[in-house]
Amino acid sequence: MKKLVLSALAVCALSGSAFAQQEVKFGPKAGVNFANLSNLDDSEMKIGFHVGAVAEIKFNDKFSIQPELLYSAQGAKSSYTFLNQNIESTLSLDYVNIPIMAKYYIVDGFSVEAGPQVGFLVKAESEVEGGNMSGTTDVKDNFKSVDFGVNFGVAYDLPNGFFANARYNLGLAKVYEDVELSNNTTVSFSDAKNSVIQVGVGYKF
Repeated sequence: MKKLVLSALAVCALSGSAFAQQEVKFGPKAGVNFANLSNLDDSEMKIGFHVGAVAEIKFNDKFSIQPELLYSAQGAKSSYTFLNQNIESTLSLDYVNIPIMAKYYIVDGFSVEAGPQVGFLVKAESEVEGGNMSGTTDVKDNFKSVDFGVNFGVAYDLPNGFFANARYNLGLAKVYEDVELSNNTTVSFSDAKNSVIQVGVGYKF
């Protein structure tokens, strides 16, 4: 995974060099996630966070490309009854995400954005609380190490460099690993995919 992330950073760096004649801005970004998993019965929204860096390569007053590198805490929550006990379950999926957004400025400062995203799973834990049940389990082996999705959003840039954005990440790949049975048959136990609303702020200089 480290090699893939370093390769992506190298691409971003080369892109910056290639477009040195363009206006290029860099800066930090952070915000809140409202995450869930689609196609998963009885799942509920889990609140998390994202933090990282952006680099905007602006070609003209209307169009720019913005690659980002973000640590993103995602997953889902669920509630159920087991042996007459109310159980709260939290699935935490932490990714290093690399979205590459195409931005179009409708008016000065306000833009719409869309683009693909690749994510690398760094942590997966399942926490159970309720009744006589309590504990956290590492479940990373049950999930795919790479995720793919597409983002859609809006952003507003202030003249002083600060910006705010809201974005929806639509997962395109199943997050659970397929299970191979003893007869060499592969079974998919879940078609769950990431579904994340992100609201963030940052600064570009």
